[in-house]
Amino acid sequence: MNTLDQITTELVGYNPHNMSADSVTSFLTQLVQPVTEVQQLSLCQALGRVLAADIISPISVPPHNNSAMDGYAFDGSQLRPGEGLSLKIVGSVLAGQAWTGKVQAGECLQIMTGAMMPPGLDTVVPQELVTRTDTHICLPPHTVRPGDHCRLMGEDLQQGQPALHKGELLTPAAIGLVASLGLQSVPVYRRLKVATLSTGNEILSLGEPPRPGAVYDSNRYTLFGLLTRLGCEVIDLGVVRDEPAALQAAFEQAASQADAIITSGGVSVGEADHTKQTMAQLGEVAFWRVAMRPGRPLAVGRIFKDKLTSSPFTKRADSYENKSCPTDSAILFGLPGNPVAAMVSFLAFVRPALLRLMGCQAEAPPLLQAHASEIIPKKPGRTEYQRGIVSTAADGTLQVRTTGNQGSGVLSSMAHANGLIVLSHDQGTVQAGELVKVMMFDGVM
Repeated sequence: MNTLDQITTELVGYNPHNMSADSVTSFLTQLVQPVTEVQQLSLCQALGRVLAADIISPISVPPHNNSAMDGYAFDGSQLRPGEGLSLKIVGSVLAGQAWTGKVQAGECLQIMTGAMMPPGLDTVVPQELVTRTDTHICLPPHTVRPGDHCRLMGEDLQQGQPALHKGELLTPAAIGLVASLGLQSVPVYRRLKVATLSTGNEILSLGEPPRPGAVYDSNRYTLFGLLTRLGCEVIDLGVVRDEPAALQAAFEQAASQADAIITSGGVSVGEADHTKQTMAQLGEVAFWRVAMRPGRPLAVGRIFKDKLTSSPFTKRADSYENKSCPTDSAILFGLPGNPVAAMVSFLAFVRPALLRLMGCQAEAPPLLQAHASEIIPKKPGRTEYQRGIVSTAADGTLQVRTTGNQGSGVLSSMAHANGLIVLSHDQGTVQAGELVKVMMFDGVM
């Protein structure tokens, strides 16, 4: 396992006081190692989990040639260019039945969608395209071509071929695909355990009375929502005061139970010496200033579990539910305390890292492109994530406008936005009408 120093030396232009967003992403890609523990889950339990092995199709899908339409099945070799065709109806076949008779030249079968195509028949004409009498159908010229409306055996999946690959996220469509193979369960990586805590003497828990200079904790609740959407098991450790003993106990509790730890608050990124000392005592942590807006301060590192053996907390570890977590270290993410900055930092860096930790190998969803409906001020030299509202313009193209005030404490703007306008490191002010990239919230927030 490489140390943080080994990883950072490989980053081009590494500067802890002015890290680019791309450098942070590259660092996390090398730091995070996926979990390896595997569970076998039923399909109804596996939604949102990550496949731990390829799913090899035990059958072909569909398992036989079948009709894609309600209509009439016949041998398409009888079709002649520019000519109609008259066929005698000699029977009918329903879905789930097999035709045991024989169909001769000049004959056809009435067939329903999904019904097996009898041997020798390869074409279906939809029932609405023919003229029918009691005994015959007539096809006008140019109605169908040989092979039309016939779904071939294995055209979806071939027996013995991979249907899904290791590292894929099990979406509703993927669950349905597995079910179409007749499989009742799948191997998946275990669920991640993520501990969250807020730091700061000014933070109020819900239910506490207001006091001057204090604010209610919103970050734990937004993080809970983001992590739950991601499929993580969330361990909420509450609010921790700016005291060395309290911080050490909280970090040790989090590390003994979780794969990852997410803190929020300025103290988490080194503005108090005892926080740095506590983190360094239990592992290795890098404190950065990231060239981004919002969310400049960030801490990333590891707490090693073999350093927790002398802790009074770990001596009581058997009393904690779901404490088992076989990894030898917990990844630490120290987010800024401003609510919007914490959420943006999570979406930009932590969420992709957690997906990798889950064993997910899928690429990040592509950013949409939309036309700016207004001037968006921007200084080169930092990546900006501005809250935006994407809509459809009168000409059918996508357009985006900001939510207005982009202050990192304006949490209402995140509730009103449906995406983040991502302005790259070297980009300057955007003029109205220019295309910009947008990270949409749908499925994430």
